[in-house]
Amino acid sequence: MRRPPHPTPLQVSGRACGLAVALAFAMVLACHVCPLAFGAQPTLEPDPVKVDAKTDAIIRGALKFLVSKQHPNGSWGSQDEELQHPVAITGYTLMGFQAAGQLPGEGEFGKSVQQGVQYLIDATAADGLMGNRNNGQYMYNHGIAAIALAEIYGQTRTPALRTKLDRVIKVILSSQNNEGGWRYRPIARDADISVTVLQVVALRAAKNGGLDVPQKTIDKAVRYVKSCYHEKSGGFCYQPQREPGYARTAAAIYSLQVCGLYQDPMVASGARYLLSIPRNAQDWFTYGNFYAAPALYMVGGETWAKYYASMREVLTQAVTKRGDMAWWEPTLDQGRMGVGQVYSTAVFTMILAMPYHYIPLYQR
Repeated sequence: MRRPPHPTPLQVSGRACGLAVALAFAMVLACHVCPLAFGAQPTLEPDPVKVDAKTDAIIRGALKFLVSKQHPNGSWGSQDEELQHPVAITGYTLMGFQAAGQLPGEGEFGKSVQQGVQYLIDATAADGLMGNRNNGQYMYNHGIAAIALAEIYGQTRTPALRTKLDRVIKVILSSQNNEGGWRYRPIARDADISVTVLQVVALRAAKNGGLDVPQKTIDKAVRYVKSCYHEKSGGFCYQPQREPGYARTAAAIYSLQVCGLYQDPMVASGARYLLSIPRNAQDWFTYGNFYAAPALYMVGGETWAKYYASMREVLTQAVTKRGDMAWWEPTLDQGRMGVGQVYSTAVFTMILAMPYHYIPLYQR
């Protein structure tokens, strides 16, 4: 399991207690692993990709920007489309904070993370549905929020969070269709790869955290993802027998690896497909790279190093800075595909922070 050999600057600056820092430093000397990540294990394959000082400063500035955009109720969303999907945008933002080592009440921005988690807890009804259940793309929102909550629960084991998370996961379990996939509504009808990936990753994260998730449900979802493979190109399709694309391929090999299929030939061919697509030809740039970053991170080696170097160059050139804050306008997406500043900043922060190795779900 890859972990940072030392606490990141973001983590150290967030510690209020000097004793905790001293103990952390002592454990680093003793174990050569990061003590600030829950369940840390000895580093097996050191990642040659590092977060440099310039990038670390951008990450810090981006997190400050996200804190400034948080609503009093703990949710995020600042522009029209974001405001229509507060559950999803809050989920994406929490993943950005987690990638930088920030957990509820822990780290420089732990208070903001706690408020975001509480918003999702409060938004979860007795039947497990979150927010606006009449949203036409409901399961997108449900899926990303479920992933964020499951990862946080796995690292904190908060009882109140488990109660709500269990309800959220049961919605996913009950709405899997006969093919093994999911689509927009929380009912077992049709399926597509983008919605399916979010649900199966949430199930895997919940299972890792100790929740009751039948393995047969995950296996069935994996079969659906594989049914979307496009053999000629090595990519994946939105639905079986359709055309491949960047975002859907990234989503597919992301989910297959989260489910443990790191050496599957489809993962290798999917990774090659991703690297063959120039940036200006990537459909849904922000959304696609939300999947591509952890997917290629799990592939590792030269594939990950090449991808991260390219993305870091793109993102550091596109970032807007003002004072001690940094953010991204939704200009890297083309036309109607842009969503908003908070969404872009949350996703790009997560990508830049991946070499910190703080999200347990992505550790091989």
